[in-house]
Amino acid sequence: MLVADASGRSGHTAGVSSPDSTPANAANDDDQVPAWARRTTGESRLLATIAVAGIIALQFILPNQFTPNPAWLIPALGAVLLGVLVIGSPWRLDREEVWLRRCSLTLAVLLAFAMFWSVYHLIFALVDGSISNDPRELLTSGVEVWLTNVLVFALGYWEMDRGGPAARAHAREPYPDFLFVQMQNPELTDPEWEPGFVDYFYMSFTNATAFSPTDVMPMSRWAKLAMMAQSGISLITVSLVIARAVNVLK
Repeated sequence: MLVADASGRSGHTAGVSSPDSTPANAANDDDQVPAWARRTTGESRLLATIAVAGIIALQFILPNQFTPNPAWLIPALGAVLLGVLVIGSPWRLDREEVWLRRCSLTLAVLLAFAMFWSVYHLIFALVDGSISNDPRELLTSGVEVWLTNVLVFALGYWEMDRGGPAARAHAREPYPDFLFVQMQNPELTDPEWEPGFVDYFYMSFTNATAFSPTDVMPMSRWAKLAMMAQSGISLITVSLVIARAVNVLK
């Protein structure tokens, strides 16, 4: 760049550059991007692990007529897969490795299979009258199946949104599958907020109780179909269990 000095002579300046190109300003620009849209350290595995353990425990608690035979198979396979995942990525979910991803998806599919099995057999037991007429056992079984539905779909939403927790930590996918309130109102949200398992559990719970999305909107087609399926399962389960319980109490 040519400049004139006090005597009117021209010369080159040294080290003159645009303020926007400095490393400090680049860092500031990155800070303006909300955490959910940029690379982060990844979320803790703890809550998702507790949820998986809860689903496995519910398989032990459910009556045998609502679980695949042998009754120990699904819990045993689930515990093995969970153990492998914890060993492979024990703390922060930021490792993008194919075998870890396949293992986590296999676990999610396994638990989803167990949930659909329970729902199917509960519905047919309610329809043909083969379930116990004890109101306590009837309601307990219904609550256990419904809670399994909430936990399994929460795990599925968490595993699939924007490619999963590790992909979200690396900001691989710019477009979210689920639009949370915090994404719509960045001026009212902590810039470090990003969706974690609790957010997906909340979404699953409200979808299963309201039978429709509440404050989290599905954006992709698979997300819409998944939420529709969960709402339908929850509606049928709750309706039939309550109707049967009322009939028994009469």
